[in-house]
Amino acid sequence: MEPRWQYQFRVIMLGDSTVGKSSLLRRYTEGVFLDAINQTVGVDFYVQFVELEPGLKVKLQFWDTAGQERFRSVTRSYYRNSAGGMLLFDITNRASFESIRQWHREVTDTVQPFRIIFLLVGHKSDLAGQRRGGREEGGEAFQMLTLAIYQGLQTGWLAATEAWDGVKCSIPLPAPLKVQAPEKEEKRKRCLC
Repeated sequence: MEPRWQYQFRVIMLGDSTVGKSSLLRRYTEGVFLDAINQTVGVDFYVQFVELEPGLKVKLQFWDTAGQERFRSVTRSYYRNSAGGMLLFDITNRASFESIRQWHREVTDTVQPFRIIFLLVGHKSDLAGQRRGGREEGGEAFQMLTLAIYQGLQTGWLAATEAWDGVKCSIPLPAPLKVQAPEKEEKRKRCLC
């Protein structure tokens, strides 16, 4: 029987409370959008199977972390062994944008000496009229943190899909293992002298 996936990667969702991490995940993994969603307590878990290229199936495990300060000690333990991280901020909430550097630093310090791939997502772009930070600042954060940046629609699908495509394409696959057949040992001739 063919395996359902060849690789499995953990992607952590990071950002302040109410930036839309759970909403974005539900939209991607379940195809549903809810205007109101309960805040995450601790960590929630979502799974999505994707095909990166024909015949290459990957299981993405999304760890939706709580944004509240009181859960930080719990969520830090989930940073390790992550291949990617999505840093979300609400474009209508300036404080959520300003805390991105702190989230990035916290994760990179925790996973040392390993590195993970990050994507920066400005969420709720359908509320752009209420924007509290410019795209230029997002670009500056992008350059400082060397991240890819996306503007994600809360109710739309295109930009969010582009962000997920960025996650899928950014995670480096391990080099394929080369299995070598054991060399045949020549039978030793015994001398019966």
